[in-house]
Amino acid sequence: MDEIFSIFLETFGGEVDRREVPLSSIERYKGKLPNLLLEYWAEHGWCGYGDGIFWTVNPQEYDGVVASWLEGTSLENRDKYHVIARSAFGDLYLWGEKTGHSLKIASVVSRCVISNFEIADDGMDRELQGFFLSRNLDSDDFGDLFKPAKKKLGKLRHDEIYGFVPAFMLGGPDTLEHLEKVKTVEHLMLLSQITELQPYSFSDN
Repeated sequence: MDEIFSIFLETFGGEVDRREVPLSSIERYKGKLPNLLLEYWAEHGWCGYGDGIFWTVNPQEYDGVVASWLEGTSLENRDKYHVIARSAFGDLYLWGEKTGHSLKIASVVSRCVISNFEIADDGMDRELQGFFLSRNLDSDDFGDLFKPAKKKLGKLRHDEIYGFVPAFMLGGPDTLEHLEKVKTVEHLMLLSQITELQPYSFSDN
């Protein structure tokens, strides 16, 4: 295990609900995702960290979600994006084949954070290390609701998130009482169809 991932594990703790990554998935993403990420997959699988507040995922399961969020936006043809991780509340961390970790989608509020740069092939592993080093428990929480939600609803499985019902973008309150444990992909597809994805602006809180 490399030093960077050791630091990440010290921050987040051990793995939960781990799934082994088949060799076919590693082969599928060679040349598309950083070699170092594929090494992490082989060693650690796809799983949750921080008791399930942050998850590494199988990008293939999220292809439809990415297509639905980006359809009709300027991002659609900017790069080829793959979801490499997500939060317990459906924040999506996307990796661009040319731009690395250059897009985050906050699905609850239908907002995105975009970084405008391209990375040379030999810089992708360093970019990935920077991504894991920058992770912290607070940044993947939503309104400090993770611990109360886990206590009320139970721990998440690899295919579940805590989602607001009705959805926040449909006018539902973003309170613990309106959180439910929902299927990740199905819920994200629903959210992607409610309102168009918009970049965060400085006026957003």
